[in-house]
Amino acid sequence: MATKERYQNPVVGDTVNLRLFTYNSNNRANLNDVEKVEIYFLDPENKTESNPDGRRLIETVTTISRTEVGQYVISVVLNDLEYVIGDYVDVWTFVVESGETATTTENNFKVHPDLWYVSSSPIVYDFSFKFQPNRLRSGEKRFLIVQIKPNVTHAPELEAYYTNLAIVSPLTISIEQECVDCMPAEQDLRLEVDAESIDYRETNLGYYFLDTSEDGLDLAKGIYNVWFEMDFGESTYISEKSQLQIF
Repeated sequence: MATKERYQNPVVGDTVNLRLFTYNSNNRANLNDVEKVEIYFLDPENKTESNPDGRRLIETVTTISRTEVGQYVISVVLNDLEYVIGDYVDVWTFVVESGETATTTENNFKVHPDLWYVSSSPIVYDFSFKFQPNRLRSGEKRFLIVQIKPNVTHAPELEAYYTNLAIVSPLTISIEQECVDCMPAEQDLRLEVDAESIDYRETNLGYYFLDTSEDGLDLAKGIYNVWFEMDFGESTYISEKSQLQIF
C-alpha cells in the first residue's frame, strides 16, 4: 500500500507519517527530547464517564526521527490487526529544555475506507492548480501552498471522490528563471527546481518549502515560471506556467 501524510486519507494497510513541527519565538527549533508517541483509537464502544472519547491505546512509539530543524516524524503501519476505520489521536510526550518537566500535545488523524467509484464509461476530468505567495523577497524562506481543484461535472459525490483521490496523487513542482530572449538550449540552465516531489500534503493542499537564501537555492531577483505535475490514475496532468517574483 501507500505512504501518506496524516491528512491524505490513509486507509488500513497504508503507512502514515505523523509529523510534529516545533517553534521557539516563531523560528523552527529543536526540542531537548521527544520521549514517546502514544496512539489511541477513539472507540465509540469504550466511552465511559472517566473516558468520554473512548480512548484505547493501540501502540507506543519510542523511535522518533528528526528530519530537519524543528520537524519530527514517526511512520506508523496501519496493519489490519490493530487499526480499523475510525478516529485516532497521537499524543506526543516531549521535553522542551534539559531539566524541565515533560509535557504533551495531541493531534488527530482518521483512517478512511477505501475509495471506489464505478461507471459504465470513463470519466472526463481535469484539475486546476494555484499557489501562494507569488512574491518573495530575496533571501526569504517560505512554504509555497499549492491548491489542487478537480474540474468535473457538478455532481457532489463525484467531485468529492476526485478531491479525495487528488489528495494522495503524486505531485511535483518545477521552477525556472524566465528569460524572454534566451535560446532554447539555455532552458536547462535556468531550471532551479526540476520536478521535486511535494510530499507534505493536507486535504487538497500541498506544501513546498522554498529557500531563496544563499544557503538554499540562492535565487537571483527576477521572474520565475512555476508549474506542477500530478499523476492521477493512468494520466499525467501538467499545469500551465504561473509566475513567481523574487524582489
